[in-house]
Amino acid sequence: MQIKGVTALVSGANRGLGRAFTQVLLQAGAVKVYAGARDPSKITDPGVVPVALDITDPNTVTAAARQCSDVTLLINNAGVMRMSPFIAAPSIEAAREEMMTNYFGTLNMCRAFSPVLGNNGGGALVNMLSVVSWFTHPMNGSYCASKAAERALTDGLRLELAAQGTLVVGVYASFIDTDMAASLGVSKTSADDIARSAIAGVASNQREVCADARSAEIKAMLARDADAFYAGLARPS
Repeated sequence: MQIKGVTALVSGANRGLGRAFTQVLLQAGAVKVYAGARDPSKITDPGVVPVALDITDPNTVTAAARQCSDVTLLINNAGVMRMSPFIAAPSIEAAREEMMTNYFGTLNMCRAFSPVLGNNGGGALVNMLSVVSWFTHPMNGSYCASKAAERALTDGLRLELAAQGTLVVGVYASFIDTDMAASLGVSKTSADDIARSAIAGVASNQREVCADARSAEIKAMLARDADAFYAGLARPS
């Protein structure tokens, strides 16, 4: 898909990776970039169009689809991570929030904007996934489950939307240098680099994009020997 000239909407665009997506799109020649956020007053970058958007609220999603009826590229970036295990968590509220946002919220967006993309020639739909869409880490199991569900959604959409000519892209990344991973003492990739890799993948019509080196390494490790990979996760740190 040619990025120059597209009209794009990015969810969760007020900071971090979402904001990086808006800037990379403008640099690549997008003619218009809508920036979705619960509080659009926090969208202050020049060149973008703020849009009130809470992906867990079907009413605001529907309103955004009406406002942004010229969209040809949708980037579902908004998400939450609560670092919640399955059993040791004090309740299932974190798991519920992650699933409601990462899976059901993304599904809300896809259902509302698929007709928009179809009416505008097909376009592209991008879901920002994670390496933990492929495996479950014990420290944040419920987030992994929500991202696995979002991956299944992405794969299903690719089949459902093929007839209208919509490119459906799943973007996979590991630790990104944003607020979401700020508490983790690990090596991280800049949000700008992830956004550039993702947009380059869309431009070359890739169905899956490993946006950093670690996501590509983990994909290869799981394909080679998933049992050994999980054995490594189970060892005490």
